[in-house]
Amino acid sequence: MPTFMGTLFLDQDQSRTIEEQGVALIAQHTLPEVVPKKQKSTGKKLPTKQAVVLENAAHGFKKPNILDIKLGKRLWADDASEEKKIRFSKITEETTHKDLGFRIAGMRVWQGPGAECKEDIDEDGYRIYDREYGMSTINKDNIEDAFKSFIFVESAGIDEELSRLVSQAFLADVQRIQEVLEGEESRMFSASLLFVFEGDGKALRAAMEEASTSPRTMVNDDEVSSEEEEDEEDYGVPKIYAVKIIDFAHAEWVPGQGPDKNSLLGIKSVAGILEKLGGLS
Repeated sequence: MPTFMGTLFLDQDQSRTIEEQGVALIAQHTLPEVVPKKQKSTGKKLPTKQAVVLENAAHGFKKPNILDIKLGKRLWADDASEEKKIRFSKITEETTHKDLGFRIAGMRVWQGPGAECKEDIDEDGYRIYDREYGMSTINKDNIEDAFKSFIFVESAGIDEELSRLVSQAFLADVQRIQEVLEGEESRMFSASLLFVFEGDGKALRAAMEEASTSPRTMVNDDEVSSEEEEDEEDYGVPKIYAVKIIDFAHAEWVPGQGPDKNSLLGIKSVAGILEKLGGLS
């Protein structure tokens, strides 16, 4: 999970914003970068002056490619209103949640140094796949192509060899997440898997080569000890990839009720796709 850094409160006189307070808090921690989690400006404003500060999972990458996978067939928690249950159930019926137990909530994929800014490519060269992409464009028949669009980007220097290696690395972490959740009695509704990897092919290959020649193998940064993390920061070891579980607004422990089969359905489906893309099935 992303590292929890603490909380921020607006000053009594509101002379500093949450973001301004965040700068001061960041300076007190050893992690290179953290960002305050805040609600979207278009959503309903929360009646609070408190913000949660979390690790920025995209920190350390030259061109981070990011994929958000919303987990579950059932998306609403027990305390949801009837209107929300109906609305979320409709989303399940009309998307890949129904058959696969997950949906692509959004992607951001670097298209290479020659990418031109246009409707679906931003000024930094990232192709943006918004919420509607996973809602209306993707189905169970073309979901594998969507993952390919995320991992295999020839214009950015990510060829089939690199994409297979990235898929295999992602798969190892997803299988580890599956193993952990199968051994816990918990429930998560509308939680996500967040995938990040280096989208610059040259930087990605260099990072992989450096990892292969060092005592460390290519593993997710979560599996590195705190001492090794300090060493990495000291020597600027390039990042390769990261997989995080995020969005715990509706999560709880449920002793005696067994593993979270709802979330595990999506995790297993994602693992199956990554297994194919990694050439392991």
